[in-house]
Amino acid sequence: MSNKNPALLDIVAVLSNIPEKGIARGQVGTIIEHLDHTTALVEFSDEDGRAYAIVPCLSSDLLILRYVPEAA
Repeated sequence: MSNKNPALLDIVAVLSNIPEKGIARGQVGTIIEHLDHTTALVEFSDEDGRAYAIVPCLSSDLLILRYVPEAA
């Protein structure tokens, strides 16, 4: 699977469970900061937009979600 590094404000799905933070594989979050070239800070929010977790995640553990077609 090819996946470029996520950009600031990209919507992503996490590919691994993070049980110590209550995050399950497949949960959706937003990139809010880049900590270094391999790690991004991801904010997970509820349906009302309230953040319930802000977690550092490896870029390799994130899938960028796309809402419009992109050339392969």
